[in-house]
Amino acid sequence: MISDTWKIVDKDFKKDLKLKETLFALANGYLGVRGNFEEGVPSNITSTKGTYINAFFESEEIQYGEKLFGFPDRSQSIVNLIDAQAILIQIDDENYSLFEGEVLDYNRELDLRKGVISRTIHWKSPKGSEIKISWKRMVALTIKELFIIDLSIESINFSGKVVLRSFVDGDVSNMVSEDDPRVGTSSAKSLKVTDIFQKGISSFVCAQTVNTKFTVVCGISHLFPESFTEKVDCYKESITHTYTGDIKPGGKISFTKFAVYTDSRRHESPAKSNEEILTTSANKIFEFYAKAQEEYLKDFWEKSDVLIQGDSALQQGIRFNMYHLLQSIGKDKVSNISAKGLTGEGYEGHYFWDTEIYIFPFFLFTNPDLAKNLLEYRYSILESARKRAKEMGHTKGVLYPWRTIAGDECSPFFPAGTAQYHINADIAYSITQYFEATEDEDFLLEKGMEMLIEIARLMFEIGHFRRDGKFCIDAVTGPDEYTCIVNNNYYTNALTKNLFLKAARFHELLGKSNPEQQKIYTEKLSLQNSELQDFIKAGDNILLPFDKEMQIHPQDDSFLNKKVWDFENTPKENYPLLLNYHPLTLYRHQVCKQADTLLAHFLLDQEEELDLVINDFNYYEKITTHDSSLSTCIYSIMSNRVGQYAKAYDYFMNTARLDIDNLHHNSGDGIHTACMGGSWMSIVFGFAGMRLTNGVLSFKPHLPEKWESLVFSIQFKGRKIQCHLSKDETNFKLIEGDPIEIALFSDKLLLK
Repeated sequence: MISDTWKIVDKDFKKDLKLKETLFALANGYLGVRGNFEEGVPSNITSTKGTYINAFFESEEIQYGEKLFGFPDRSQSIVNLIDAQAILIQIDDENYSLFEGEVLDYNRELDLRKGVISRTIHWKSPKGSEIKISWKRMVALTIKELFIIDLSIESINFSGKVVLRSFVDGDVSNMVSEDDPRVGTSSAKSLKVTDIFQKGISSFVCAQTVNTKFTVVCGISHLFPESFTEKVDCYKESITHTYTGDIKPGGKISFTKFAVYTDSRRHESPAKSNEEILTTSANKIFEFYAKAQEEYLKDFWEKSDVLIQGDSALQQGIRFNMYHLLQSIGKDKVSNISAKGLTGEGYEGHYFWDTEIYIFPFFLFTNPDLAKNLLEYRYSILESARKRAKEMGHTKGVLYPWRTIAGDECSPFFPAGTAQYHINADIAYSITQYFEATEDEDFLLEKGMEMLIEIARLMFEIGHFRRDGKFCIDAVTGPDEYTCIVNNNYYTNALTKNLFLKAARFHELLGKSNPEQQKIYTEKLSLQNSELQDFIKAGDNILLPFDKEMQIHPQDDSFLNKKVWDFENTPKENYPLLLNYHPLTLYRHQVCKQADTLLAHFLLDQEEELDLVINDFNYYEKITTHDSSLSTCIYSIMSNRVGQYAKAYDYFMNTARLDIDNLHHNSGDGIHTACMGGSWMSIVFGFAGMRLTNGVLSFKPHLPEKWESLVFSIQFKGRKIQCHLSKDETNFKLIEGDPIEIALFSDKLLLK
């Protein structure tokens, strides 16, 4: 039983240290700091120390044994930055360490309402001196460049000298792994120190990436006891501040470290900006920022909180997930949200389709402005997507990169990378959902329609009409990466159909509501009415594979012709399959890494009859391994959709606490942001049965037996709606905004 679902608590510092460095990571969408111990750990203990800036990356030439036309030239990898976490404590001649002496008491907790991590230790030195140490840290949500550590030391029986050493160190490296494709594989040394300097009471380390030539500056300043002396030592790549003073039994020492990070992607003069921010920030005490942090989070939780009565473990899990999504999301046009957020280097800090399909819905219905930021990022890399389309031999349109940071394709393995053209349709889907949920016509006119039309042009060009009139798309890969380079992937075709028809419908709608603005983008794109008619024709006639005998939708044209994977004789230790079998072995079998056809059924709820969806669910469930963290949330949602409610809960259990419980055994490399978004989706789209179809919001709720009630709020068309579901009744309340109609099961409700 979890006593406080607003907190993540650690009582055992020796257990799962690398995992906890992820779970106790702090970030604000710009800056991320892993939950490392300020005092460090011995070299024989596995630890990944990291500080990251969203979209700050290094690039290297990709090495191929055989490079063919159109293969990406260069990688992009998030960079481990200048380290400002370290503070060492010495009492007389003894160094404080959790791994020496005796730890009489230890507690670390992350308070999700305060955005602060606190760590308290009662420590007895090898010589018998006792002190109590309290650490607090935060990455400010109100000042994106600011990281603060607050330290207090209380003497129990020790009388003598205390020495504090605070570091800013540019001698850092990235993590390297050649054995797991989910972990970063870039060169370890990406950052080169270019300058160190002091100004007043502050110290600064400037560094630059070797190839991209991006600059990052870390400045530190301190508040320390007046009775302590300060000494500063400058080295080639680091600066050390040493503070020395005395303490007596019952006495306390307070010490605060301010670290500011600025980069050349956001700041015209990173060093100058750093000095200004640090000077302004370092004259206020920790509690000032803690209060501002709590106020920021109060607003966030009022919009976003999900209240589950009857299951404290899941309540804690969903709050933890939503908190990390807030920490991870980029809030400017050069950044997005990566697969590991800002908690680690897994997947090299790349942005995937995860954003649009698994993360975007959470922000769309709780904080539409942040959702809009994600679309702004996609618009900012539109020219790169045009360039990529041409590199791939296309004459028009855009091809968004499968994995990227700055907009260039970074996936060297094209069968499960570039071939996933569905990312185009995924981005288009999020644009259409955004407009239908917000009615933000200005965005649609200024940016949305340009993206939709350019995506539609590309998807139309890669397809063709067969002799029977069916529009087909060949040689693509769907979401299931165990089945690659196929014709007529159901998911890709279904979302492309949605793209074609809605691009044409939105254009017609804008022509009626704002013809002058419609004319601007029409002329900019040289958009012809004949093109729109082509989109409509293709959408109306697109091939969605269907097997009449089995009454199911094959994942693609050839899927049902393959041999079913021998699950019975596959050892448990051979999962995930991608780490133990050659891709071609997987491609030759009916085996799914994750939801594919079923994902399309969820996103396009009205596309197929329910009895056929049930058939598909029963078929694909048997051959899906869920080797991807993106899978179980969709199966939870679809279990609810097809009436298999016990399974819906079981799948949700493997989603909501995936990182807290380290269910995939790799959370030490960073959180799974898509799964976190999926856990919210499982609740709102699964158990509450919410759907947005052609601008109409509907609900078909069914609560798990264990839950007493479910309460959450959503933002929709400028309204705030509170949803209260229990076993006995379902209530919807309009909290803000004008009256609006929604659908509950087959009934229409007017909220006013």
